[in-house]
Amino acid sequence: MHIRKILRHETILAVLTVIVLIVLSFQSDRFFTVDNLLNQGRLMTEVGLIAIMMTFVIATGGIDLSVGSIVGLTAILMGVFWKNLGMPLPAAMILAIISGTLAGFGNGVIITRFSVPPLIATLATLALYRGIAEGISQARSVRGYPDWFYVLGQGEFAGVPTQLWILLVVAVVSALVLGVTRIGRTVYAIGFNEVAARFSGLPVDRTKLAIYTASGFAAALAGVIFVSRVSTTRSDMGTGLELDAITAVVLGGTSIYGGRGTIAGTFIALVLIQGLKNGLSWPALREKEPSC
Repeated sequence: MHIRKILRHETILAVLTVIVLIVLSFQSDRFFTVDNLLNQGRLMTEVGLIAIMMTFVIATGGIDLSVGSIVGLTAILMGVFWKNLGMPLPAAMILAIISGTLAGFGNGVIITRFSVPPLIATLATLALYRGIAEGISQARSVRGYPDWFYVLGQGEFAGVPTQLWILLVVAVVSALVLGVTRIGRTVYAIGFNEVAARFSGLPVDRTKLAIYTASGFAAALAGVIFVSRVSTTRSDMGTGLELDAITAVVLGGTSIYGGRGTIAGTFIALVLIQGLKNGLSWPALREKEPSC
């Protein structure tokens, strides 16, 4: 029993992550600096928020391919609400996040009420939400946000990037919900055997609707943070983020067929992937440095 706990997927992945980070540290003496590590935490926040909620989605045996498009849609709507409609920026942010959350709710309605497979439903809304964002933006970007807005994506609190605090809070709360609450047990039951879960009297449709809505909320929040970090709004924001998130979730031990997965595994996988992205780029950066 103790051996099984020691050799569980998350433990092996954590050990592998430590080994990889140590090996990558030999690529550059700047890799293991506090500034670099905190900057990598800043860069992985958007995909991290999406991946955490994607863990719930995939644990039910579903998938959400529309999250990247929701990021772009949220970003464009925030810019339009603020710049074109003259709304105060805080109101524009809230309304944009609500819009992204409703987009996730729409996914849930299509899947639960019309029995459309999640892959087909979210593949369709991926194109729909991206098309709406591009239609609204007309290939124009929005810039010139006030300085206080950049605190969310570029600022720090207690020496740690602001958005990294948000990611950590979301990760801890989500881990508790998935690990120790009835909602979490229902998620696992749906993924393991949805028919049995229905016959057991579990609120299958309500749970799936809530999960896809939460996925939309996470993507919308990531969109606002993304805009704050890069200082501009474009309709192509978030392109490909869904694949990065799914990769982290599956690498973290969540079964693509549902019924198994943890937030801890997803978070460790995020660290591993971001570490590899950063560590493997140092040799290329050294080659580009001008020689004296």
